[in-house]
Amino acid sequence: MARSCQSVVVLCEAKEATWHRTVVETRELKRHFGKIRAVDGVDLTVRPGETYGLLGPNGSGKTTLIRLLVGLLKPTAGEARVLGKLMPNKEVLSQVGYMTQADALYQDLTVWENLLFFGRVYGVSSRSRLHELLELVELADRANSVVATLSGGMRRRASLACALVHSPVLLFLDEPTVGIDPQLRMTFWKHFYRLNQEGVTIVVSSHVMDEAEHCHRLGLMRQGLILAEGSADELRQRSGASTLEEAFLSFTGGGGGLG
Repeated sequence: MARSCQSVVVLCEAKEATWHRTVVETRELKRHFGKIRAVDGVDLTVRPGETYGLLGPNGSGKTTLIRLLVGLLKPTAGEARVLGKLMPNKEVLSQVGYMTQADALYQDLTVWENLLFFGRVYGVSSRSRLHELLELVELADRANSVVATLSGGMRRRASLACALVHSPVLLFLDEPTVGIDPQLRMTFWKHFYRLNQEGVTIVVSSHVMDEAEHCHRLGLMRQGLILAEGSADELRQRSGASTLEEAFLSFTGGGGGLG
């Protein structure tokens, strides 16, 4: 009996050690809205310094999963840990950046005023940091423009700047490049690579194939489930497909694409 109890203790310690080696981990995570199973038993592990992509069509559960991970929703069942903390947990928010699918900006403030506001929320007083972000998203010449007057693509760029203002160690990006021109999209991804090299972990949702290729690993989502996981090359090889879209259709049983 003593040996059995000792084995249980060792197993529990091993599981706890696994939590600390990961930045994000979920176990049987579920979120239901009545009869709708938006997230329906997701087991997910995100490693330090990688970009993990959630790839799937609209309505597959990507946004709900991210909202669970940042603590904006409570799970129906299962659990999620972010930076070692069981979510929801306010303690981790100062280390997390979140760019929502809908632009979370104050429409009647200028771009600069939005950056100042979010900077103050996170205790960032460096104006050089704010100018650096404006240059990154190519909005330096529109700093004094009221957000409501900007195009959709410009608002996405301003949202990204606000999400990065406090130099988070973990960044959640929900469809970050919708409405962004291809050249600027590549600029964003180059910056994401630099963030990875600095140790920042990124979780990004998308339904765009060329963006998925930039991720270290992908989770293919459909109907609230992650049906397959791996790098783009691994997923193509395992499915015997020549393209990532064909691989997605293979793993999801051909039940609709990503459009």
